[in-house]
Amino acid sequence: MSATESRNTIDAAEVAKFEAMAAEWWDPNGKFKPLHMLNPTRLEYIVEQITAEFGRDRKSLKPLEGLRLLDIGCGGGLLSEPMARLGADVVGADAAAGNIPVAQIHAEQSGLTIDYRNTMAEALVDEGEQFDVILNMEVIEHVAEPQVFLNACEALLKPGGLMICSTLNRNAKSYMVAIIGAERVMRWLPVGTHEWQKFITPDELFALIGEAGLEAVDRKGFVFNPLLWSWSISERDLSVNYVTTSIKPA
Repeated sequence: MSATESRNTIDAAEVAKFEAMAAEWWDPNGKFKPLHMLNPTRLEYIVEQITAEFGRDRKSLKPLEGLRLLDIGCGGGLLSEPMARLGADVVGADAAAGNIPVAQIHAEQSGLTIDYRNTMAEALVDEGEQFDVILNMEVIEHVAEPQVFLNACEALLKPGGLMICSTLNRNAKSYMVAIIGAERVMRWLPVGTHEWQKFITPDELFALIGEAGLEAVDRKGFVFNPLLWSWSISERDLSVNYVTTSIKPA
């Protein structure tokens, strides 16, 4: 068994779920509608954190120019594309092979150059890859070994690099909202897309991040308002969707 195989965090059942939905990545009313709705809020947080950490002017046309960025679990490229537009040198990686051609074709149609690869974090470590920024968004609740996965992300970061990681909290409210509400009532996602027992509390995620050798410096909630039908960033409400920023000591 190779080193990569021994550290393989891929959950084959999870990969199969997303491959089955691959063709719908860019349909705003399809199975990835929740991500399309959340994307502007995710981007607001991501750009704010990166520009603050690297001293960039977020009002410039390409504030991320010169930064090498890994979008791990990139899917169809919903985050990779705006990162490329903002000037980052983007590698989009996904364990689901079916996602890659979808992402590649859409990037080509959009006139963007993005290095999409059917691979995993551990394999990128073995290849000696290094990045200034890692986007690890809605991925960790789908991997088999969260600690091993985060260890690989740490190894991929340059000293002084930044990782942004979002996931779902594990409590009664998240079960009602993400499982019952999103999958069974609203039918935004196929039933079984998420497994509640794999959700991770903020304290658990901070502990995993620290164990990986990263320093968590921020956490906020992504909150959905059903009356306004919109998402916002919350300083306090991490009860369902939340996001963290961590840095690798220089």
